[in-house]
Amino acid sequence: MNRSRREFLTNCSAAAGTAACSLAVAGPASLLAAEQDAKSKQTKIKKAVKIGMVGVKGTLAEKMTVLKELGFDGVELNSPGGPEPAEVQKAIEVSGLPVHGVVDSIHWNTRLSDPDEEVRAKGLEGLITAIKASKAYGGTSVLLVPGVVNNDVTYDQCWERSIEQIKKALPVAKEENIQILMENVWNNFLTDPKETARFIDELDSDMVGAYFDVGNTVKYSPPHEWIPILGARIKKLDIKDYGNGKGFGAKLLEGDVDWPKVMANLREINYEGWATAEISGGPRERLTEIADRMDRIFAS
Repeated sequence: MNRSRREFLTNCSAAAGTAACSLAVAGPASLLAAEQDAKSKQTKIKKAVKIGMVGVKGTLAEKMTVLKELGFDGVELNSPGGPEPAEVQKAIEVSGLPVHGVVDSIHWNTRLSDPDEEVRAKGLEGLITAIKASKAYGGTSVLLVPGVVNNDVTYDQCWERSIEQIKKALPVAKEENIQILMENVWNNFLTDPKETARFIDELDSDMVGAYFDVGNTVKYSPPHEWIPILGARIKKLDIKDYGNGKGFGAKLLEGDVDWPKVMANLREINYEGWATAEISGGPRERLTEIADRMDRIFAS
């Protein structure tokens, strides 16, 4: 035994045989196995926030610079009504932070499922505008609430109308290479994973997928149960918690979402991609807290 190894073992013994020492004594194979096991528990997820969460004064470039400094990997903007592409490109250049996509900003009020044909046409126009904006910003997706079931719209009507309008937008989505991703929300529509999968499959396009909102499912069923069913249809994630008597006011890790199970199932489907917080934001201190809690979720 050489001197350096003998000294190392002596130090390990003095330290009461820590786990690190035990692994080292066992040899390189054990170290490699431990390292591979640790890596297998990690998922390559990029964390982002919605731009409306950034309660920092200043230009878009200044807001995005703060996000970059706090360890975020990207941001999501809104369209129609978002900033001009030139402003966004300048902000990206200054901050080094990409825009990964946009949220359709009119999908709730100008619905693709509306009984009025003119309203549906305006909704389609808004979706196409959002697709083109995402492309111009350097993004890859548009988050869409496909429709709403209410007293004026049955489930079947919502299904048929929204499918019809989304299909009209698909040629533009293909041309721009921007995915249209359905978010599960409290809209009385696509409230379980099998129906969501069926809806996406009926559109039959690689430009369509799920924007899986983890916290939004708690009302209906445990979030982790959705993941194996949706599988590869999940293209992006919204991160929020829910419950514990506080509804959506529950802080990340303090609601009813079982995050370790969520992460375990995401690893099972080999999910790698964007995860965007959709919760109350605030100034730098609040954004720092959000970044830390997201990191803890992804490591669980």
